[in-house]
Amino acid sequence: MYNVEKYLQRCLDSVQNQTFADFQAICVDDGSSDKSGEIAEEYAARDKRFLVVHKKNGGQSDARNFGTELAKGEFVLYLDSDDFIHPQTLEILYQSAVDNNADMVVFKFDINARKQMEQMLRSGLDVSSFLPKSYNKKYDIKKIPYVVTNNVLRYATERGHALGRFTVKKCYPVLKMLRREIACAHKFITGIVIEDFPWWVDIMFARPRTVILDVPLYFYVPNVGSSLHTAKVMFIVECICTGLKQAYSVCSNFATKKEARRFNAEFLWPFIITIKRSAGIIENKKDIARIKNMFIEMRDLGILEKPVRMRAKKYKRRIEKFISE
Repeated sequence: MYNVEKYLQRCLDSVQNQTFADFQAICVDDGSSDKSGEIAEEYAARDKRFLVVHKKNGGQSDARNFGTELAKGEFVLYLDSDDFIHPQTLEILYQSAVDNNADMVVFKFDINARKQMEQMLRSGLDVSSFLPKSYNKKYDIKKIPYVVTNNVLRYATERGHALGRFTVKKCYPVLKMLRREIACAHKFITGIVIEDFPWWVDIMFARPRTVILDVPLYFYVPNVGSSLHTAKVMFIVECICTGLKQAYSVCSNFATKKEARRFNAEFLWPFIITIKRSAGIIENKKDIARIKNMFIEMRDLGILEKPVRMRAKKYKRRIEKFISE
């Protein structure tokens, strides 16, 4: 939690109202200067399942790592404090994990609710207490479509336009419930944004037995004040480079040739392309030189090798030209 007093009550209500009651809710106040910590303390005073810890601001990665170390449950689920979850979320995720002897359960966010909130925000409306109709939908767990896999990379992608009922799109930690031992073994890199990318690569190559559910249980609230939206372009580029180097190292050590090819296509090059496109809007000569040096370092490490798709091959030629200019 960091300065989210406007949205926090709805978030914590969605946790408190879960149909699965045996949980521990760890609320990490990451140095908030508003009333976020006080609001969470009110929940903890009324409900012993809530634990509030206050710490010096260290960013989202540090807060997640801090909270994970305090977890005592069999599984860990992350929740961003301006978002909220369906009342059956824990019930559905836990039952799916138990029924399939799984280490991880992956699910979806409600894209229609997100679009509705985006439209409300564009109209100047307040969405802090908004609950979509789908929030009250009753799910029959036995009727929720799913697949089970020991190789989640086969279904995962960073490419936004990729389709598929069981496609695991993006790297969002909040859409994955993990066995606690796995969560504790794979920490988030601190001090960066887009920290979910290298973290998700670590998780995928740990090869957890995974249930992928086709059900939208997470409600993502658009927030122009989030750390990603307010970060400067150059800082984002540096963070992506940090993530790319770690992710490439993990892939090099643990992936088969077939897996490495898919990883390059679905994760590595989409992020490399993001860096190249970001470079196009930077005018400061020193920053442009820094990006060139980043590409040179990645080239020397082998990260820019073997682009799979035509788009990636086109961007590799652009990067080579950019470096040589």
